[in-house]
Amino acid sequence: MAGGAARPTVMKKPKHESATPATDWLKAHDVAFIEHSYAYVEHGGTARASAELGVDHHTVVKTLIMEDENARPLVILMCGDREVSTKNLARQTGRKSIAPCKPEQAQRNSGYMVGGTSPFGTRKKMPVYVEREILSMPRIFINGGRRGFLVEIAGSVLADKLGAVPVEVAI
Repeated sequence: MAGGAARPTVMKKPKHESATPATDWLKAHDVAFIEHSYAYVEHGGTARASAELGVDHHTVVKTLIMEDENARPLVILMCGDREVSTKNLARQTGRKSIAPCKPEQAQRNSGYMVGGTSPFGTRKKMPVYVEREILSMPRIFINGGRRGFLVEIAGSVLADKLGAVPVEVAI
């Protein structure tokens, strides 16, 4: 070999994310998941995540931290391309009213930064509600506890392992 030795071929490993409270929770509850990273953009939301990963926007599930009339927090899981009717959510959960938490309060309740909120491994124990149709999806993409990081799991995990209560509040 003229001019020196040939360089060995270096195989790149898939990017591995460091553990988060969410991935620790999933492992502790024997939930199979696949990690997916994407370039996070402020206010890009689930539309950005679905475009980056090349998946149906409907299967990217957003985790929203809300509170009732007594400022008691709760989690609602909704398809990325849908919105939550807070009026219907309040009615179906026996509350007078429900509204989104302010970002700083949502972070205190969940332990996650807004844009990286996962329903798994939250700081405070909160009731979790899920749009019913998500439970029958064979695969969903949901935040893994960090901005730009989703985990792919079966929708049924949300009820079977997390104990999420089904509701019908999509608009």
